[in-house]
This record gives sequence, structure tokens and C-alpha cells, in this order.
Amino acid sequence: MGRKGKDTASVFQQKLNALIAIEDDLPSVIIIHNLETMAVEYISPRGEQILGFSLEDLKSLGKEYHTKFFNPEDVADYLPKILNLIQSNSLNDKIISYFQQARASEQHDWRWYLSTTKIFLRDGNQKPTHIITSASPIDPKHHITTKVNRLLEENNFLRRHEKVFAALSKREKEILRYMALGENSQEIAAQLHISEKTVVTHRRNIRTKLDIQSSYDITKFAQAFDLI
Repeated sequence: MGRKGKDTASVFQQKLNALIAIEDDLPSVIIIHNLETMAVEYISPRGEQILGFSLEDLKSLGKEYHTKFFNPEDVADYLPKILNLIQSNSLNDKIISYFQQARASEQHDWRWYLSTTKIFLRDGNQKPTHIITSASPIDPKHHITTKVNRLLEENNFLRRHEKVFAALSKREKEILRYMALGENSQEIAAQLHISEKTVVTHRRNIRTKLDIQSSYDITKFAQAFDLI
């Protein structure tokens, strides 16, 4: 290891020691990741207790840590933000925040956390080497949990159906909006200045393309893709 490597390791240990000295007073779980291996470098004792794994066990998991404990649908949303934070290499103290669900095993229920991540350490060339995340549990009875669930479900729906939605024509998207608002074919025809027969054909094509079975499905599409 060269001089810069030794200096980085020394600085890391100093910062980690300072963190350990106050971690019992922090209302959150602290996790530090090594960006070279993407493995856990450190997790506070509260995190070990929640996951049921020791720090050494978590280190040995390597990249598997990210798929073992966290909901993959959430990861798809916040991982690009973390990668952008790392790759942008901005020297300011940029912080990203996101919601994530974690659980110790498949036998446990998912639990929501509000997490914030930033660069924890850079090497002698100012390249990020570690990131730090603070994960605070959200009371399952708090109203925000219900709202987050609804928003993420909508976002997941959007990702699953974005290809079929993109196959709709501009006119079909217009008509889908009116369908979600509860207007019938005659009313839609009057709004768009087209024949009722044309509207009926569009409605049939929309239902076929999106595999829509009910008015509820129509509303879900319209809400997810910001038509209403």
C-alpha cells in the first residue's frame, strides 16, 4: 500500500472512531460502504441487532448485502441516485434522501426507513472511497407510511407498464384521460370533436393494448402516467 493508501486508511479510522464515540446517541442506523468492493465496511450495533447479523457476517456477504435485506423495487428507485452521487464526484457535501424497506429475512415483515447518504471519505486524489448512510425507522402507524406505500406502488406500476403505455397514440392517451374521468363515448366525442363511433373504436383498442379489465385499471393507468 502506498503513502496515499495509508493516509486514507488512517483518516478513515479516525473518522470512524469519532462516529463510534457518538453512535449510541444517534436515533438511526449508521452504515458505511466501501466503494471499491460495494461491501459493508461498518454498521452500528443497532443495525446488527435489526438484521440479526454481526458486522463481520455482513462484510462477508459482499454485494449480496444489497439484495438480501432490501426490497428490490425500492432499490431500483434509489440506486441511480447513489450511483450519480458517486460518479458526479462533486466536492460539495451533497446529500441524497430516499425511502427504503428492509427486513432481516423472508420470515420478517418489511419495515420502512428514511435514509440519507453522502460521501464519507475521499482518497488523496479526491476520489470517493466510502459512502455513509443514516437510516431512520419510520413508525408503521405514521400517516407518511401509507403515503409512501401508495406512491411507491404507483411508481412500480408505472415501471411495469411504461412500454405498453408508450404504445398508445396521442389520441388514445387523450381518450384514456377522459375515460378515467368517467366520461362516456358521447361526451368524449363532443370534447374532441370526433365521431362517437371513432371514440368507441379507440376505447376498444385502449382496453386491448393495456389489457384493462375494469374502471379501476383505467384510473390506475391515468394516475400513474399523470393524465389526471
